[in-house]
Amino acid sequence: MPKKKRLDKKTYETELTSLQTELVKLQQWVVQEKLKVVVVFEGRDAAGKGGVIKRITEKLNPRVCRIAALPAPNERQKTQWYFQRYVEHLPAAGEIVLFDRSWYNRAGVEKVMGFCTEEEHADFLRACPQFEHMLIRSGFILIKYWFSVSDKEQEKRFKERIENPLKRWKFSKMDLYSRSRWAEYSQAKDEMFAYTDTKQSPWWVVESDDKKRARLNCISHFLSQIEYEEIQHPEIELPPLNKDGYKRVPITEQSFVPEKF
Repeated sequence: MPKKKRLDKKTYETELTSLQTELVKLQQWVVQEKLKVVVVFEGRDAAGKGGVIKRITEKLNPRVCRIAALPAPNERQKTQWYFQRYVEHLPAAGEIVLFDRSWYNRAGVEKVMGFCTEEEHADFLRACPQFEHMLIRSGFILIKYWFSVSDKEQEKRFKERIENPLKRWKFSKMDLYSRSRWAEYSQAKDEMFAYTDTKQSPWWVVESDDKKRARLNCISHFLSQIEYEEIQHPEIELPPLNKDGYKRVPITEQSFVPEKF
């Protein structure tokens, strides 16, 4: 299959605006129908997960659609049931939660870096489909995305992160380890898919070498996974301002930010 040309900026922004408009409609439907939506984003480092999440949340109400990006577990959390700290971040009725990495840490980084035992990893692979089945049976809408990036494109993005001071914070020691253990991560991903890519809760793979296409394709697919309708709102007429009896405080009594620009 011939490689597609990268999208031009004007086409991308036009399509993105259209999709973000639909996301707002979906958000309102989720609130009205009291839906509980969980979206999992996984994939290799620099695969573009963060860019998609940012474009999804950009125009939405953070009280309705929020991001769950959990840090490494503390000593107490390490003694809990593995899924426990993720459960507390699940949405209530009328909410959408986007997991920027999720319980699948155990199938990837924890497995490869030796942060869990072989027994804990094997138990996760057995328990995860049951856990997700329980969520779906309890009324959650669960959607899982895996972002696939080529080795060449990943290396290009890593170099950009290292050289660009605005992106340097994105690069971590774990990124270096992931490159030195590429084969182990690939094997872990294949094993994870073998156990958790189920008919009831499939993995949807997003080709992400072209960031713009990946964002549009993922958002479009996300919208297609939930049946929603546009909610009609009554027209709003702004009442006149009532300033009777109000006297503005003198400007000289206030502190202003210097106008440097």
